[in-house]
Amino acid sequence: MSESLTRALGLSATVGYTALIAWLFTLQPQSMAEVTGGLSASIGAYRIDQPSFDDGMRLFRQDQFEAAVSAFERADSAKRDARTQFYIAYAFYRRGWGRFYHDDAWFTKGLETVNRAIAVAPNGRIVVEDPTLQMHSGDELKAELEAGLRRDLSDLNPLRLFRGRK
Repeated sequence: MSESLTRALGLSATVGYTALIAWLFTLQPQSMAEVTGGLSASIGAYRIDQPSFDDGMRLFRQDQFEAAVSAFERADSAKRDARTQFYIAYAFYRRGWGRFYHDDAWFTKGLETVNRAIAVAPNGRIVVEDPTLQMHSGDELKAELEAGLRRDLSDLNPLRLFRGRK
């Protein structure tokens, strides 16, 4: 092998390794599934596990939100599918919604998840055409979750008890 070829291979390996480290530093994946999913998403080859997603949808429609979140997370283990992340955030919203008060822990998880869904969505916009939902975009869901976490005088309004869940 010639010296120039060896140098070229060394340089390309160094550049590739540097790009990988920069990508890992930027995205900070938490699991190996997120690493492989992120790499496959970057080349357009990422797919969710459709049977697990279908299980999640069935459980979501039966108001079994904990089980639905588990199925959705199994379907999108890399957290790279905007629609699946939207449904996870919506499940957190429904789980935390209350007529007398909202559970801040569930709403916070929902806000983190909807922000992730918006971040991975094309052009930062997610719209889900599901007639069983009252909120169809990531922006609507985000606004509702933020409003639930905000504390102001409207929390003392007794008419709030008649407000329906979305």
